[in-house]
Amino acid sequence: MIKSVIPTAAGKSGSASVRAAVAQEAFRDREALFADLDTSAAGLDEEQIADRLDRDGNNEVSHEKPPHWTRQLWRAFKNPFIIVLLILAIVQVFVTPDDLSGPIIIAVMIGISVLLSFSQEYRSSRAAENLKAMVRNTATVTRKASDGHSERIEVPVGELVAGDIVHLAAGDMVPADLRLLTAKDLFISQAILTGESLPVEKVAPTQAQIDAHVSGTLHENPLDLTTVGYMGTNVVSGTASAVVVLTGSRTYLGSIARTITGQRVQTSFDRGVKSVSWLLIRFMLAMVPIVLGIQWYKHGFFEALLFALSVAVGLTPEMLPLIVTANLAKGALAMSKRKVVVKRLNAIQNFGAMDVLCTDKTGTLTLDKIVLERHLDLDGEESADALEYGYLNSHFQTGLKNLMDKAVLEHRDLEGTVSRYRVIDEIPFDFQRRRMSVVLANGDSQHLLICKGAVEEMLAICGSERCASEDGSDSIVPMTDERRNEIKAMTRHLNEDGLRVLVVAIKREPPVTHTYGVKDEADLVAIGCLAFLDPPKDSAATAIAALHHHGVEVKVITGDNEAVTRKICREVGLDVTHSAQGRDIEPLEDAALDELVKRTTIFAKMSPLQKARVVKSLQRQGHTVGFLGDGINDAPALREADVGISVDTATDIAKESADIILLEKNLMVLEEGVLEGRVTFGNIMKYIKMTASSNFGNVLSMLIASLFLPFLPMLPLQVLVLNLLYDISQLSIPFDRMDDEYLRKPRKWDAGDIGRFMVWIGPASSVFDMTTFALLWYVFGANNPAHQAFFQSGWFIESLLTQTLVVHMIRTRKIPFLQSSAAAPVLGLTTAIIIIGMLIPYASIGHKIGMVELPGIYFGWLAATVLAYCVLTQVMKLVYIRRYGRWL
Repeated sequence: MIKSVIPTAAGKSGSASVRAAVAQEAFRDREALFADLDTSAAGLDEEQIADRLDRDGNNEVSHEKPPHWTRQLWRAFKNPFIIVLLILAIVQVFVTPDDLSGPIIIAVMIGISVLLSFSQEYRSSRAAENLKAMVRNTATVTRKASDGHSERIEVPVGELVAGDIVHLAAGDMVPADLRLLTAKDLFISQAILTGESLPVEKVAPTQAQIDAHVSGTLHENPLDLTTVGYMGTNVVSGTASAVVVLTGSRTYLGSIARTITGQRVQTSFDRGVKSVSWLLIRFMLAMVPIVLGIQWYKHGFFEALLFALSVAVGLTPEMLPLIVTANLAKGALAMSKRKVVVKRLNAIQNFGAMDVLCTDKTGTLTLDKIVLERHLDLDGEESADALEYGYLNSHFQTGLKNLMDKAVLEHRDLEGTVSRYRVIDEIPFDFQRRRMSVVLANGDSQHLLICKGAVEEMLAICGSERCASEDGSDSIVPMTDERRNEIKAMTRHLNEDGLRVLVVAIKREPPVTHTYGVKDEADLVAIGCLAFLDPPKDSAATAIAALHHHGVEVKVITGDNEAVTRKICREVGLDVTHSAQGRDIEPLEDAALDELVKRTTIFAKMSPLQKARVVKSLQRQGHTVGFLGDGINDAPALREADVGISVDTATDIAKESADIILLEKNLMVLEEGVLEGRVTFGNIMKYIKMTASSNFGNVLSMLIASLFLPFLPMLPLQVLVLNLLYDISQLSIPFDRMDDEYLRKPRKWDAGDIGRFMVWIGPASSVFDMTTFALLWYVFGANNPAHQAFFQSGWFIESLLTQTLVVHMIRTRKIPFLQSSAAAPVLGLTTAIIIIGMLIPYASIGHKIGMVELPGIYFGWLAATVLAYCVLTQVMKLVYIRRYGRWL
């Protein structure tokens, strides 16, 4: 496919190029427009169509296809620790081909981790397909037949080309980016691009606009162009003819879609795991050669190599991929019970790390439904008459009822009023008058004309108003220009509160014989006004307060207007002191944008790529960012965010970009997701800190022992069995609970803290390894190669007990068992592993790996050692927390 002649690079340049191409044609003279597109009102012929399809390709939007399952499986292996473990396993196979127990254990752990990760990602990637369903639609076009005559035909949307003459009617989807040629009562819903609930009026350019147009002049926001229809939007009412300007990836919709295909940016989770992984790998690469050198000097290369490989396996947190994946999968399962689909497992942890949530307004903070908020007289007081007359007008009109008519008709308590009237005539709505009227009769000698419409147009045809007198009765008084200005000021105040206002007026007159028309809409009596709003959800304020309580700042980024957005944000408890619009953001460099974003809560009239820029600005400032949205206009921001959240009713492109999909648009689920993410992260950190510190302590002990022992402190196979038992004890960590204090604020990866923790806590176990060495050497006489089995058995049990008990010491900053107890699975599994470890020297398997039975008195010494170890670790914990202000 030949690339577009109009550049569509991602980012600001892509947005600007589309804007320039559309704006250039928005107000161009028809003849110049046709010349520029090499077309005519008669349409294109077959040869022109073929050439343009060959040049520009089909009218299809770029979308991301799910990767083949083999690629997904390969991605599951791309983990630093899995690669290290694979290398260690391969080396062991070549070094000890007769003993495959070590490689088999490693292979099992790798297999479980990879399969868990792969199966979850594979299932989620099969979810809802993309935008391709759109191109199955057809469009009505005028094209030249082979005999040269023009005809209207239906063609697949994918076969449209620039220069095609398209005809639109109510219910049609706009099939490409179009410049209108003619339009009658045309209203188009752009909610899919802007999020605004109400449709917008579109018109063909007037001669005055054409005369004033300067080629190349850019509009502030392409979506504000009244003479252009955009691909993917829908015709609500009216008819139009238009010429295709842009197709496929060159359209406004296409420029958005292009930004969300290809490689995703690394999230907070990805960066955190990578930094921690390489920290531990560097530590292993530093320690293992030292062990190898000492043992080689004392025992020969082959034996030293086997021991060093065992130490490498012991140092490697080989369960990390499995523990991380199991934690994330458990979080995904918990979220599924709350009607949340987790597409990408990593998003669970990002949920917990999130400290800024950016959300669209429509449908998330609001009901995504227009309601009649107030019905007022012309002094701003509640008026039952304004509501009643407005209801009669909406009920008896026969044209397409808009969202505001439907909101009025929700007042079903007025249905009884309708039965007293019958309809005589109707003066339909049109976009020049911006009002509509019905004429009713109720059995008396007069007809009642009820007119409802836009403020300016209505006040212009009202000659008087109905006012309440001091005695409570109504009186009709003339409408003066001064009074008109007062009413306009009142309605402007309502507009500033985010309300959309219609004025209601009436006229009573004797029956007429002629058909009612526009000329009868004169000398009306103004009754009052109706004010409409897309109101906030009942749960929105509670959910935002809950997120704030847990350290998550909420920012609103919407395509809707600023006044409406500020009104809604004020009602749900957000700070509205600072707000900005898309036009304020567009010219800013990154440094200036960062300053603006830091202090601003509300962003209105935002384009899709401007939304994504705000997300990237927050990430540059060190925040972990979530984005909640459901429209095509949200897709780039959803993709850039650390965790993109969409809903089941969202557009396909939004769901394709999201990490998490809510089956219900319930903001309270977000708080639950945040807490679940923090539990997940906390349990991952438990494993990393437990394993890193205990492994460091073990290796330190082995280094010291290697310096003075005339034999290996532990045989390679014993090291592997010890490591396996400890790893099994960690399998219950995903089912552990977290202390309430830990869940109160966002948690992020910090490789430096893990390294510091390892150096602080690891040596504590080495202290008691040394006391155990002294006990075995001096008290029990295991001080020569003939008694090495006794020494190795004693250290095996002591090492296993201290490693396993450290699970309970590290899992909480409180005093374990007294102030905070682990969940039942953790208690049960660690107890079982301790019992199994103590029994191994007495079992045949223990004899096979070179262990011997230990006397009962040794266990008395062991109990004292373990108790002292727990006390020292608790003291170290208190000192560490006091110094660094954190634990996990």
